Amino acid sequence: MVDLRVNLAGVEMANPLLTASGTCGYADEYADLLDLRALGAFTTKSITLASRIGNEYPRVVETRAGMLNAIGLANIGLDRFVADKAPLLEKLGIPVFVNVAGVTVEDYVAVASRLEQVEAVRGIELNISCPNVKAGGIQFGTDPVQVCKVVSAVRNVCRKNVLIVKLSPNVTDIAVTARAAVEAGAQILSMINTFTAMAIDIETRKPILANNTGGLSGPAIRPIAVQMVHRVYSQVAKAAGVPIIGMGGIQFAHDAIEFLLAGASAVAVGTALFVDPGGVLAIKDGIAEYLTRHGHSRVSDIVGTLELNGRA
Repeated sequence: MVDLRVNLAGVEMANPLLTASGTCGYADEYADLLDLRALGAFTTKSITLASRIGNEYPRVVETRAGMLNAIGLANIGLDRFVADKAPLLEKLGIPVFVNVAGVTVEDYVAVASRLEQVEAVRGIELNISCPNVKAGGIQFGTDPVQVCKVVSAVRNVCRKNVLIVKLSPNVTDIAVTARAAVEAGAQILSMINTFTAMAIDIETRKPILANNTGGLSGPAIRPIAVQMVHRVYSQVAKAAGVPIIGMGGIQFAHDAIEFLLAGASAVAVGTALFVDPGGVLAIKDGIAEYLTRHGHSRVSDIVGTLELNGRA
């Protein structure tokens, strides 16, 4: 009998599947399409201290094997989230992680402190890696000094909630920022966020997105994400005992298993939910089938078991 349960820094999950932030709203948006209770955990879209209208339209464009988004962290703000959405999240019956964004360190701390009082919330996913806003977000995520500053500040107010830090791939060496996050108190790493990218309308000779650039997600980025997860796992996370939530273009069970072998303890599905929300359940079944076929009884049996080829 295969046991799909995983433990992320003390958070017990029935299986290793989560939603990626920004792709399932606040839980009720997908109610008619997917039973979220079948997942291991749910991650909300970003929440900021004050509400945000986000970037101008157009702010989403499809590309081959992926999509670009420049939503700009549009959200209802902390007060409305606590009043209107927290009651819905309480009904899910699975761990809930809230993606938190901000412009200043104080913003992050204020939101994280308030969410300590929300019973439905089990973890904070610190969004220091969004490439689609003009202030905050990525300015923290690409500088190890700033990573340490914001992570340590938020860690000081997290008692009930575990602290997850979402890493930006838009850096020279992601292991450097990962190490800074872990040393500052990150209990879980989630990786990766989107890549800064551009799509051009060749007739107008202008970027399609009003923001000019956006974040690339989807199957096109998966091989890069897998490599980055393995790099962080082997150089930082394994020795520190910090679990990784791997993400980036996961659409099928094969994709999720790649991340697990590379060192992720759990996996998040994002862009694929726009194509087939129910496909995430097939991923869960596929992981169970793989474990059975290879004689494993637990997900943890295969985490980080990638064997690199020898080099001459």
